[in-house]
Amino acid sequence: MKFKILLLASLFIQTACAQYFEKVQPQDIRSSVDFLSSDILKGRETTTEGELVAAQFIKSKFIKAGIQPYFETYFDSFESKGFKGINVVGFIEGTDPELKNEVVLLGAHYDHIGMGDKVQNDSIANGANDNASGTASVLAIAECLARLGTNKRSIVVALFSGEEKGLLGSKALSKKLKSQNIDLYTMLNFEMIGVPFTNRDYEIFITGYELSNLGDKLNSYTNSSMVGISDVAKKYNLFKRSDNYSFYKEFKVPSHTISSCDLTNFDFYHHVDDEIDQLDFVFMASTINKLIPGIVQICNTDSKEIQMYATN
Repeated sequence: MKFKILLLASLFIQTACAQYFEKVQPQDIRSSVDFLSSDILKGRETTTEGELVAAQFIKSKFIKAGIQPYFETYFDSFESKGFKGINVVGFIEGTDPELKNEVVLLGAHYDHIGMGDKVQNDSIANGANDNASGTASVLAIAECLARLGTNKRSIVVALFSGEEKGLLGSKALSKKLKSQNIDLYTMLNFEMIGVPFTNRDYEIFITGYELSNLGDKLNSYTNSSMVGISDVAKKYNLFKRSDNYSFYKEFKVPSHTISSCDLTNFDFYHHVDDEIDQLDFVFMASTINKLIPGIVQICNTDSKEIQMYATN
């Protein structure tokens, strides 16, 4: 009886934390996207000064949120295919003596393509949706989780360089973490989450939905049907086209990209008009606030409930 009371108390505390966290506000997301997609960063192309300024911005957000560096410093440099990039990697240690050895990884790429084809004297590809939106979302979620401080599992927060050059940053980090033999439970990658769908019965999709039960579990954990399957994403195999795939290849654990854009609802992919005025920040904040309780559950369940169905 005493054990049951303690268990129920623990579940109540987890649920309370998930329900009563300080909600992310649209202006908070907009502020981050505004900086990351500003002309001064000149499209954040890998190895450029603009990308380094973006990395410094991410680092400042980690410091302000009390998120510690995962390695000796926040910046984890790599070299691949002639590019020298910098991943920015933070860490929120788990609170449980055993479960903290398991890792949930939240990620997004913060680089973009730099300059694009000129349109009305504008040649800067600002990359507001791709992927300042994903970067801002991860920063907001990580700040909330750090403030809650209830995660039993440890959380690695990684913002990747070099995605646009061929997933270079995530490939480097996934190999490095694999060599350290970390116990990666699941990887959630955020990509182009700044515009809502129309005429769909879900708000976001995950790539590779059919490969694991993550989508079903997120819907269960959030008591919603917000996560669905995009046939377009499946047709074009978007599962393999973002940074989640690097971790799937190395660890063979559930590693998916969360997105609200499968390119049917956004006309400015790799276009100079991918700018902040295209994004819906009320939608973004609402989506993030709905997701956070699900991520809290992922970080706190006593067993690894997210499981692979198949390999790809």
